[in-house]
Amino acid sequence: MLFVIACIASFIPYTALFLWLRSRRREDPSYKKLCGRALGFGVLSVLPVTLFSGVSYVVVRLTGLHNANPLLYQAVYTVIVLALMEELAKYLLFRRVVNKTPYPYSWLDMTVLMTIVGIGFGAIEAVVYSIGASVPVVLVRGICLPHAGYGFIVGYFCGKAEQNGKPIYRWIGFLISWLLHGIYDFSLSEEFLAINDNLAIVAVLLALADIFLVIKLIVFVNKAKKNEIYNRGLKTDGSLS
Repeated sequence: MLFVIACIASFIPYTALFLWLRSRRREDPSYKKLCGRALGFGVLSVLPVTLFSGVSYVVVRLTGLHNANPLLYQAVYTVIVLALMEELAKYLLFRRVVNKTPYPYSWLDMTVLMTIVGIGFGAIEAVVYSIGASVPVVLVRGICLPHAGYGFIVGYFCGKAEQNGKPIYRWIGFLISWLLHGIYDFSLSEEFLAINDNLAIVAVLLALADIFLVIKLIVFVNKAKKNEIYNRGLKTDGSLS
């Protein structure tokens, strides 16, 4: 019973954050529809990730790397396979949402929509990870909202890229979110923790960083509402350069 309550409680932050972001423009039905679409595509992004990670798991293990060097194997699998694929899938589906829907997207809109894609993915991933997990682990994943934080980074830099006409910002945001994600996943692996018990602090610090990113997102959205640079339309045809 306690585990079920923990699972339900872990969804509260995801749900609350989505509803809050969606309510930013209550009077705009197109915006609310966009938010729903972004959430749906975030959920769908789990499918290619699951397929790719499954195939990659088999391929990487066939190399024998897991026996020759378990630590290197875990680094390759968590950082390059899992984290990279997850961030790439979310980013590509975010672009699909934006490119397929004509709307006067602003810097703030891009930040919000990419965050919502992350919320959709993170909510489904939380269900998967809750299977066989302990109550503390379930609650921590619900509180930290890592994919919302990573989505915030990517969305913010995508908006910055469009605002300044410099695509390099888009890749900076993607790189930051990928590295944070990959290092976090790797720091939770048994192989990494086996090096030294004190290395558990790395995962703790990164979990705190996830919480900080969500707080930063909330502060940004509140401030950006009153700043024209973040609300000015960047694209009216729904396309990203």
